[in-house]
This record gives sequence, structure tokens and C-alpha cells, in this order.
Amino acid sequence: MIYRLRAILNASDDVFRDIEIAADATLEDLHNVISQSFQLQGDEMASFYSSDEDWNQGEEFCLFDMSEGSSSIKKMCDTLMSDVMDKSNTRLIYIYDFLNMWTFLIELADIAGPVDGTAYPQVIFAMGELPDSPPDPEFEADPRFTEEDDEDEYGDDEEFYEDYDDNEFY
Repeated sequence: MIYRLRAILNASDDVFRDIEIAADATLEDLHNVISQSFQLQGDEMASFYSSDEDWNQGEEFCLFDMSEGSSSIKKMCDTLMSDVMDKSNTRLIYIYDFLNMWTFLIELADIAGPVDGTAYPQVIFAMGELPDSPPDPEFEADPRFTEEDDEDEYGDDEEFYEDYDDNEFY
């Protein structure tokens, strides 16, 4: 089976790549085709994250295991596309270069049979160019919380703070 994906730069301008990749390819294969197609260096840390329909970040699949022996880390090279995407799980988030936070939204558009003589993965359409610097991430408040939830629960209560000496934290 072949997955047809759209990798969209999380930015205000339309910058995306349509990619075909085999269901038995790894997430590392997808990382490589994304980094090449967007002309990223490919030598920075990166991770994929499972995602729901609201683009909430889920389980991480990292490029390298930096956990010092934790067996619960899932690596891109050990994870097949078919392990993380199907008709009911159609979205991934891809973050490249954790200092600059290039963020891409990956969406499954179609699942089809392979075409004889075609080498996968392949970029089938490209729109827009990667900007010189990553877009500023847009963080939205969770609608379940109100502005009052953000206020300090102790407020300006002088009695609470009177036991603290300003100099004891230096």
C-alpha cells in the first residue's frame, strides 16, 4: 500500500509538499524525504508525534534515543508508517530542529496501491518555499480554562507572603 501525504509547514503562507510513501517504510524514511523536499539540512534533532483531529500532540517517535537506556522510547527507524497511520489515524506532527522549531502538519490524503516501476518515497507536488527562518509558533489558550484560572491562586494576599524574606532566594 502507498500513503499519499501532505506535509504542511505550520505558517501563514502556503508551503507544503505532497508525498507518496510505502506503508512499510519507516518514519525515518518519511523524515528523510521531508527534510530533503523542504531543503532542510537533515542533521538536527527531529520527532514525529501522533495527533488527533484537533492537532493535539500525542506519542513521540524520535530520531535518536537520548534517554540513556529507557526502553519506552520509540524511534523513527523502528516504526513503520502503517504502525502510526491508517484511515482512522490520519495526522502526525513533525518537528525538526528543536532550537528553531520548524513544525509541519502531516495529513494522510489517500491510501492506494503502488504503481509498477515507481520508486517510493517520492514528492509528487510542491507548493511554496521554506522561509529563511521558522515562523513564530502560535499558542492558543485551551478553551476549557478561563482567564481566572491563570490568576495566581494566592493573589496579592500579604499575609501569605509576609513569612518570606526577599533575601533568602539569593
